[in-house]
Amino acid sequence: MKKKSSFLLLAVAILFSSVSDAQNFAIGARGGISIPNLTAGGSESNPLNTGYKSRLGPDASLFGEYHFSSLFTIEAMLEYSSQGGKKTGMQAFPNPQGSTPPYLYANFNSEAKLNYLLVPVLAKFGWNLSKSSPLRIYVDAGPFAGFLLSAKQVTSGTSMIYADPNGQEPASPSPQPFNASNDIKDQLNTFNFGVSGNVGIAYGFSKSHIFIEGGGNYGFLNIQKGTANGKNNTGAGTVALGYAYTFGK
Repeated sequence: MKKKSSFLLLAVAILFSSVSDAQNFAIGARGGISIPNLTAGGSESNPLNTGYKSRLGPDASLFGEYHFSSLFTIEAMLEYSSQGGKKTGMQAFPNPQGSTPPYLYANFNSEAKLNYLLVPVLAKFGWNLSKSSPLRIYVDAGPFAGFLLSAKQVTSGTSMIYADPNGQEPASPSPQPFNASNDIKDQLNTFNFGVSGNVGIAYGFSKSHIFIEGGGNYGFLNIQKGTANGKNNTGAGTVALGYAYTFGK
């Protein structure tokens, strides 16, 4: 817990340190889309945690950027990040009787909607396209701490239930509904740690700039508390537009 708090305090200190040296400091906001997916973890894979595809969700952040030179800055962010994944079609779910077989199968839609507060601290390198050009390209990368805000498993559809993944052995006398929204936060770890990075292009004005960037993030820690549902890692691609204002220029 001390490491988590220290990382958050470091990011906030960078984010709001303009008082000490406003001439070298910028603040801004960015928003766009997150394209997350859940990656199944090696030996812990089972029919419940495999087969996820990407979903779409919002991604938005506030950031502070300290300029050490015209080439190098440190950027800290408070980022709302959509994570998770979705499945469609024939898929496994736990046998509610808790007996053999351990998994049953049905044709329905399922979406894991996970929302995190990410706190990245990024090293950023940038270059103007020419000495007088307002265009600037940049890359950034660094670690993040992630804090789980909410987690839901949303399912929909109606299907026969089967004892096999090929749908050859019916296990229900008639189609069953799969319309539900379940809070699964208590099944997941509330902290994650990983790496973020972006590549972007900015257009500068006298004291501000607008930018567009693409990048992504990946969590190193498994999100599940137990092993019954297998193990997954979070990760997402992102595309964002943003604005930043630099003090003291």
